[in-house]
Amino acid sequence: MFIVSQLSNTGGGIRRRRCYSIHTMRVICVLALSLTALLPVLAQTVANPVPGLPKNPREVFAAAAPFYDFSSPDLKPWHLRATYQLYDEKGKPAEQGTYEYWWASPLVHRSTWTRPDATYTDWYMADGSYAYESTGEPMNLFEHNLQAALLSPLPSPADLAPAKVRLDDEGVTENGPNGPCFTVVPMVKHDEAMEQPEQGPFPTYCFDSQKPLLRSVYSFERVLTQFGEIFQMQGKSIAREVSIIEGKHQLLTAKVEAVDQISASDPALTPTSSAARTDLAFIGLSNLNQVEIRREVMVGLLIKKVTPSYPKIAKTARIQGKVVLIATIGTDGKIHNLRVVSAPSAMLANSSYQAVSQWEYKPYMLKGQPVPVDTTINVIFALGK
Repeated sequence: MFIVSQLSNTGGGIRRRRCYSIHTMRVICVLALSLTALLPVLAQTVANPVPGLPKNPREVFAAAAPFYDFSSPDLKPWHLRATYQLYDEKGKPAEQGTYEYWWASPLVHRSTWTRPDATYTDWYMADGSYAYESTGEPMNLFEHNLQAALLSPLPSPADLAPAKVRLDDEGVTENGPNGPCFTVVPMVKHDEAMEQPEQGPFPTYCFDSQKPLLRSVYSFERVLTQFGEIFQMQGKSIAREVSIIEGKHQLLTAKVEAVDQISASDPALTPTSSAARTDLAFIGLSNLNQVEIRREVMVGLLIKKVTPSYPKIAKTARIQGKVVLIATIGTDGKIHNLRVVSAPSAMLANSSYQAVSQWEYKPYMLKGQPVPVDTTINVIFALGK
């Protein structure tokens, strides 16, 4: 017995359908059912159909790291320009500024911040030397942090070493991008066991739900840095928009205006004749990569101290506590690479940063010559009776 063949008009011409016997149709049906049963197995062996990020926190950071490696020697020389808006203690617009970055190689790059009452520029050069130039008022902590938000928003692989930190899965946060969030918790040795230090809170990194892209970072108590309109530059991820907020108060907003290629010999990469120079690397000292000096030792070398102001709004809110900073003191005795490690609030962090950035020390001497050193600085804010 045969099935009658048919002619089908599909609108694009007449297509003839083939004619099969009943026995042939039964074989086709059995084969179809067998293939249906095999499809899940085949799908697993051919490709992983599950989209999204890895579940392991360390694997998430590892997957994102290549997209934020702006020191890769594979990059071609480039330049970035962004404009930013600062806000006062009440969250109202204050000064505006421009941030620019030139990059020629992992050793050669320049950063410049410019606003009406201040400028600051630093140059890193091929021989490992460092130059800087500043005028006007000290920089705001969050305009300085704009560089890190754009070019190094993730902790380095060394800072994520299992011996140093624990990564806690926070799930999806209220203000997150519906992706996973992980808190980086520093670990300390105590009685040969790894324990969480008392000091906190700790930074939390929130990622996109589908791609290894950083969407927000929580730091201090309530400071939130958000990244919007992420685009690709030579295979790296840059946020076109950056917003830094504490609670309901805006601290900074920024927008990347231009990213373009430059020549490795761009004149902007050469320090001006008026730029000051200092060593931030050890040259000619064998077996020395870093010297960290106790805070008590450096206090005796302090020759210029600017006292941080206690913001009125912080006093009114009865915010007090300790701001912990880490600084590199160059061979010139000036503060460089100043970072805020922890703070009770953004206001106290910014006040401490602006004051400590103006401190000066007698150069630290090692083997008869001045060397750069790292030290910890604590600033205490306490409400009076």
